[in-house]
Amino acid sequence: MALYVMKFGGSSVGDVERMQRVAKRIIEKQDEGHQCVVVVSAMGDTTDDLIDQALMLNPNPSAREMDMLMTTGEQISVAMLSIAIQYQGRESVSFTGWQAGFETEAEHGRARIRNIRPERVLKALGAGQIVVVAGFQGITADGEITTFGRGGSDTTAVALAAAINADVCEIYTDVDGIYSTDPRIVKCARKLKEISYDEMLELANLGAAVLHPRAVEYAKHNNVRLVVRSSFTYNEGTLVKEEATMEQGAVVSGIAYDKNVARITIRGVNDIPGVLAKMFSELATAKIDVDIIVQSGVMDGKADFSFTVNLEERERALQVIAAIRGELPYEEVTSETDLVKVSIVGAGMVSHPGVAAQMFEAISSQSVSIKMVSTSEIKVSCVIEAGRLNDVVTALHTAYGLDTEEQAFVGGPQDRR
Repeated sequence: MALYVMKFGGSSVGDVERMQRVAKRIIEKQDEGHQCVVVVSAMGDTTDDLIDQALMLNPNPSAREMDMLMTTGEQISVAMLSIAIQYQGRESVSFTGWQAGFETEAEHGRARIRNIRPERVLKALGAGQIVVVAGFQGITADGEITTFGRGGSDTTAVALAAAINADVCEIYTDVDGIYSTDPRIVKCARKLKEISYDEMLELANLGAAVLHPRAVEYAKHNNVRLVVRSSFTYNEGTLVKEEATMEQGAVVSGIAYDKNVARITIRGVNDIPGVLAKMFSELATAKIDVDIIVQSGVMDGKADFSFTVNLEERERALQVIAAIRGELPYEEVTSETDLVKVSIVGAGMVSHPGVAAQMFEAISSQSVSIKMVSTSEIKVSCVIEAGRLNDVVTALHTAYGLDTEEQAFVGGPQDRR
């Protein structure tokens, strides 16, 4: 007998028919002799619909009330799935995030987990029940409901797997594993048998939507056996592990992109010590994450520099910069939004010179200019204009020899066994 944590995303439980299929999948796992804890996201587009309705009522709702609202989507899912499991003749119980023991910091909309007390989960397992837990949510020490941010159900699943010492944490989604790039763009993308935590963390942070970055962090820190697979097929998924076997000749493992990018440029800043420290300290205090930073040459004692932020944080970043102009004078500030960050990731890059040059050449071949570049040992990122994204990703995929003859499977109404 093994203990499984099985996480199903919103597309997997998007309607009653899919909910019934997921219930059947869970029961099959139990019939194999395993214990099952299931983590579920909100059904389909429920969260987006709730947000849209809230904005119709108030274009600037409080973060606390939005957390109160958005957690209801997952609560509907867990109750519905538990009802479906019970109808198929098995004992099941559903828990909210706080009932399952998730205690978080007091940060609405982006809370981090502080502690997990899974006693109720373990007790229900001991009683032979299938446990269904609402993802994406927890509660503070003083009783405030919080959410983990988009994709936070992955984090719920991996953190819970670590807390209850699960043997495997399976993330079920609408693709049957982790691919070399988005199979919706490149149909001949390569499915990876395995990938290292570090490579997956880079891909997740760089925009690959298959796993939430914090989930990968938890898995790496707690050595959780993590598998990504499809809820629509029985195909073998992708194993995320400490060290992955590099496919022969594959210097680059994956290509990711992030459309939520804005570039802010500040011109005419005094080139004196402490200027950048002050500027980015203020942005950090406002909890605005800054990504790529580029400073130009100095002329007449003044410098220009640019940096990228999440598109949703552009306005707040501009407000922070405007507020400190009295302390840190500058000539002007501008911003751009129609941008995308494209990245290549691979553990083999560290020992292969010329990988970045090959990326620049592939992008240039599509008549696309590169605006900013960032590198590390296992990744290179370029900020480009968004209009030619699909062409650039396809060109990069071909340039690094990642194309296959097989067609990627994405979603579908029927199980393929």
